[in-house]
Amino acid sequence: MFIKGTQNPSFRAGTHPAHLRTPVYLRNGLVFVALGLFLAAAALAVVSPNDTVTELPLIHAARQNIALPTPFPAPAGGFDQPFISETQIRAGDTLSALLQRLHIQEPELQQFLAHDKNARAIYKLQPGRTLQAALDQKGDLVWLRYNHTPGTHEGDRYVSRWLEIKPAGAGRFIAAERSTAADRQIRMAEGIITSSLFGATDAAGVPDAITLQMTDILGSKIDFMQDLRRGDRFRIVYEAYSHDGAEVGTGRILALDFINRTHDYEAVWFDPAQGPGGYYDFSGHSLKGAFLRTALKFTRISSTFGMRMHPLHRTWTGHMGVDYAAPSGTPIHSTSDGTVEFIGQQNGYGNVIIIRHDQHYSTLYAHQSRFAAGLKRGEHVTQGELIGYVGMTGWATGPHLHYEFRIDNHPVDPLSASLPMAHTLEGPERATFERAAAGYKEQIHLLADLQSQRIQIAQR
Repeated sequence: MFIKGTQNPSFRAGTHPAHLRTPVYLRNGLVFVALGLFLAAAALAVVSPNDTVTELPLIHAARQNIALPTPFPAPAGGFDQPFISETQIRAGDTLSALLQRLHIQEPELQQFLAHDKNARAIYKLQPGRTLQAALDQKGDLVWLRYNHTPGTHEGDRYVSRWLEIKPAGAGRFIAAERSTAADRQIRMAEGIITSSLFGATDAAGVPDAITLQMTDILGSKIDFMQDLRRGDRFRIVYEAYSHDGAEVGTGRILALDFINRTHDYEAVWFDPAQGPGGYYDFSGHSLKGAFLRTALKFTRISSTFGMRMHPLHRTWTGHMGVDYAAPSGTPIHSTSDGTVEFIGQQNGYGNVIIIRHDQHYSTLYAHQSRFAAGLKRGEHVTQGELIGYVGMTGWATGPHLHYEFRIDNHPVDPLSASLPMAHTLEGPERATFERAAAGYKEQIHLLADLQSQRIQIAQR
């Protein structure tokens, strides 16, 4: 008998990360219990041994062998719950092989799956997805589930969907699609940058989807391509969703604290009574700057603003923008809300888009391989919206984005220009925000204290 994924009931949903839960495995008469003795610090980033901060043994494991009688005795009243087994779909798997791994002995089942229109989805096997089977004490099938959509958004809910097959007697079966709302949990984590942002978040157990949100939220404050330094720190509180004990997706970041070059940047989600929700610092200032620092998620600067030797014409000339080297096809995003003033080909710019933001500000995006589908002159775009893709049209020696930031139609250096800020909460709205943000502020402070203690211990 093999019991998989049993969780310690003392860990309530939403109070500890998934990797702090205590799994219990019962196999071949041995019980293995992974016991986290330093629970609060388990989400800390793993620090490279070459760094000045050394790695600490935060998690300790206890292993105990318990002799069980053979055969294992059944309860006096018999088993009234089915045995549930699970297998993960691998590349090249066939449905027949999966049913064998689940020990399903139903001769008519595979024929039913092949011909019933409601069950045919099970043949679209996706590697990484799972099949589960429940068998009674006689080994007969109670139900079979294909978890084809572990988690997805449906309106304002996050749900899990699966195909369920049940016996209907006399060798017959019925198949139906099922769904249920996933369980919402709150996760906390913190980490230190040693090599890259993704390396630090991976070490802290933070999903990539949350990492990308982090760059979006602080995009008007931090240039994540140029500004990150070794030793930068983050503390984060975010939503996660699970179903049957397995994580199936992530929601939004609820609170974030990022220390970059000694500058402390905060963010907390707030959904006001009037208007859409957004991110603010703990003082109530909106983090939605009027402009993002960059139009690409991750790249490198290949040419800065100012005088340079032109790579094609070999003449000393002024460069009125910043070039970002990136592979062809890299998505380009508008750095601010505005209206498309020009879209098309223009001399050495190749495929170019010019966006007018107000009477003073405009931006230009050149050398694109193609534009976003349906985008046309006069159309309104929002900050962060996809407008095109990196290419090398026009005067270009390689794929890159040429980006210009203009004030009153005069190009200025976007890397050093003072960018205007947006809304600040005031009056009753500010009071409501402070009440909503108080709990998140405490969680961020807790993570900061744990991080400081860990570093102090390591430096002794």
